[in-house]
Amino acid sequence: MKTNKPIILKGFFLISCVVLTLICGAQPNESNQLTRVQYNHTDLHTDLGVGLWAWPFPVDFDNDGDLDLLVNCPDKPFNGLWYFENNGDDQNELLFKAPVWLAESKRNLQLSVIDNEIMAMTPGVVYRDFKHSFFQKPDTIISESFYKHLVKKARFNLWRQVDYDLDGDLDLILAIDDWTDYGWDNAFNEAGIWTNGPLHGTVYLIEQEAANTYKKPVPVLAGGQPIDNYSISGALFEDFDGDGDLDLILGEFVDRLSWIENTGTRKHPNYATPKFLKIDGEVLHLDLEMIVPTAADMDQDGHMDLVVGIEDGRVVYLRNTGKTNSDGPIFQKPEYLRQEAQHLKFGALVTPYSVDWDQDGDEDLICGNTAGHIGFIENLDGGNPPQWAEPKYLQADGKTILIQAGENGSIQGPAEKKWGYTTLSVVDWDNDGLLDILYNSIWGKVGWFKNIGVPGKPALAASQPLEVAWPGDNPKPAWNWWSPEGNTLATQWRTTPLGYDWNQDGLMDLIMLDHEGYLCFWERYEENGQLHLKPGQRLFTAAEGQAFNDKFTNDKDGLLRLNTGEAGGSGRRKFCITDWDGDGLPDLLVNSVNVNFLRNKGVQNGRTVLEDMGPVSKHRLAGHTTSPTLVDWDKNGIPDLLIGAEDGHFYYLENPHQNNQQK
Repeated sequence: MKTNKPIILKGFFLISCVVLTLICGAQPNESNQLTRVQYNHTDLHTDLGVGLWAWPFPVDFDNDGDLDLLVNCPDKPFNGLWYFENNGDDQNELLFKAPVWLAESKRNLQLSVIDNEIMAMTPGVVYRDFKHSFFQKPDTIISESFYKHLVKKARFNLWRQVDYDLDGDLDLILAIDDWTDYGWDNAFNEAGIWTNGPLHGTVYLIEQEAANTYKKPVPVLAGGQPIDNYSISGALFEDFDGDGDLDLILGEFVDRLSWIENTGTRKHPNYATPKFLKIDGEVLHLDLEMIVPTAADMDQDGHMDLVVGIEDGRVVYLRNTGKTNSDGPIFQKPEYLRQEAQHLKFGALVTPYSVDWDQDGDEDLICGNTAGHIGFIENLDGGNPPQWAEPKYLQADGKTILIQAGENGSIQGPAEKKWGYTTLSVVDWDNDGLLDILYNSIWGKVGWFKNIGVPGKPALAASQPLEVAWPGDNPKPAWNWWSPEGNTLATQWRTTPLGYDWNQDGLMDLIMLDHEGYLCFWERYEENGQLHLKPGQRLFTAAEGQAFNDKFTNDKDGLLRLNTGEAGGSGRRKFCITDWDGDGLPDLLVNSVNVNFLRNKGVQNGRTVLEDMGPVSKHRLAGHTTSPTLVDWDKNGIPDLLIGAEDGHFYYLENPHQNNQQK
């Protein structure tokens, strides 16, 4: 039984309840409130996770002798510093309670434990008495002018205190990256080779020479050269190999960790040439990007382990065995830390589609995410709200679906190689009575997975491209370095391919953006017993005199473009179609700060007129994007809204137009 928990935790739980009410809209009867969906599944354990991007810090926060987890999360809407209490029975079972909100997130936050005190830093600033006051007592120990010349185009600017040379005072370690050479967007040549430079990351030492007096920053050398990492998401000075001196492990923006052995002494460090960390002789590649490593002896066996946050909010644990070989310290294979199930979640920037996938009479969820997976979340009871199973990755042709950019599939460059951004709809595409999956991704190549199973037991064949009866060459986005093959459809990236019978002829059509960002109707037709798809028709326009927000606009001919951006700013449109207001016409619900309601005002001059009625709620869900789908958990025949957010969670909104609808 755990004891000696500080009284302050009670206050945190009360504060968190208030904050979560404000963030999640946990008042389901209040008009236009968004409610974050729960698992509603007692005794279920799931991967520990926050929202988009986990910054984990293992500390004994409740003073009970084991290591809890604080996780900093900078996203919207799950922003905050979150507390996960270690609830395992012993150190061989790392199981955590559901998270409690402590404070707003801080950019570039780093925590370390020195003399049993939690030391928190952001660039140049130490937060005194952090455990009790968090960010209320900032102390600027280094002015910006002292280090400003080191910070160019930086995403990471990470500061830690460490007694670098065992002289009894705390020096400063700075891990700073530079994206200047990389440039971020649209730099592939015709062969798909990135013509900008790589990412850079360097470690600096600011030595303390007297109280509140510091020497100028100098690069830490490894192999006699300044460190040049592929970005730098952490610099951990710890004794990883158990020889009594401080070694160095670095994180990068993508998915690797670098091991740098101290071949000198504790007082006089000398760092070897960096090596990528290996497990079982192979370079470790974590599942996702934007890794944020930290170190702690999680199992209290005397060996310094690694705890690594990743982009989708989950946290990876690598146990240090205490053994070494020629590759460095030997870590066990990574595993995900686990927590008591709370908020339903599937990665980051989740893209749900509600459908009875297993044909048991209730609505399940089929979802994409940033990683490029497609997942199945089973509705276990058909309740309102439902009870949910833990997500499972779907397979196609016997292999787990994972669509990723690789070196040149993202217009924003090779630093996005581990992302897939799958977005989808689930319909009977080939009219055989079974539900198939249409999908798009980071590539902008639209494809589908044919269901070759039987009713109630779906099974997917390998992906095949969606084909269009083009009259000539396939169009493509102007910035694509690659060209589509055959009759395949190449459109803007990360935008929903919505299967929908728009003309109500019994054949499943396609509604989605074309290569220039116009909302189009792609008509299905049958010829010689075969189904075909016509090129997209630009049949949509904005209501007269209306200027849409969030890149919704009409061009000079009055045709509706849902995105006017180019290259990395293109695409990104997720939407669903339903008669939202009960007037008998199909409306468009499209991603925005949450979701905008585009009301169908009928057809004028052959074009469907859409009037932007604004966001469906006052709650902001998006720093990047959202993804809507339709549900009817209360089984009243009226469509309600489920929104997948960038934090990987799901937000529910009861249809506010109930009185207009016919039950």
